[in-house]
Amino acid sequence: MFSVILALLVAQNPVNHVALGDSAGLMHPDVALRHYQAALAIDSLSYEANWKAARAIADVAKQIQGNADSLKHRRDSLYSVGRGYAERAIRADSTRADGHYALSMVLGRLSRTKGSKERVRYAKIIFDEATRAVQIDSNYDNAHHVLGAWHAEVKRLSGLQRFFAKALFGGGFMDKASWDDAVRQLERAVAIAPRHIYHRLELAEVYTDLGRYSKARAQLQVIATLPNVDVLDAQYKEEAAALLKDIQNEKDET
Repeated sequence: MFSVILALLVAQNPVNHVALGDSAGLMHPDVALRHYQAALAIDSLSYEANWKAARAIADVAKQIQGNADSLKHRRDSLYSVGRGYAERAIRADSTRADGHYALSMVLGRLSRTKGSKERVRYAKIIFDEATRAVQIDSNYDNAHHVLGAWHAEVKRLSGLQRFFAKALFGGGFMDKASWDDAVRQLERAVAIAPRHIYHRLELAEVYTDLGRYSKARAQLQVIATLPNVDVLDAQYKEEAAALLKDIQNEKDET
């Protein structure tokens, strides 16, 4: 009887569910998400459960790949739910970095599945939230990554896309994007978390955009030596190997 009561007390405590979600790790975001959602069913305003649920649901969504309408709808629906979790985390406590990062990350991933018009709509929120995260915690590697990716994504837009962004959506703020800041932010992310595969892959892609092939190859070669920690790390390693093969004989342009 005592064990049953104890089990019920554990089940009714959101802190325990958050701890169970944490123990699932980044390799099992579906399991983690179920625990965070269980915590939210008990306490919908839990800061920890909300921002971690946003991260977990984004990690579930990013595994849904492909351009079929059904896949897009499922993926975007999950990101939209994640946005709600992140926004609720910020309402619960706007003084902590995780909620701001979670919102910037979820919208950053969602925007990559969209056309240029919708990307512009999300761009300012992504930039502002990631910036706020690093203002609160200058060592928040994932937020630095979001900022670096933001600068790179904006710079990859065509001149025509940026023109229409300004004309139709007031996207003049996108003029602040620069390749230098893309490099600086991603290098900072790698410096803080050197074993994070996706940081290095994104940085290598930016170096490749800039014709800095030696630096790109250096990042890609390290990736092959790192352990898989994230659910998509095996795929990131394949992408890194393919990019390394593509640029193996390229000479530096800058």
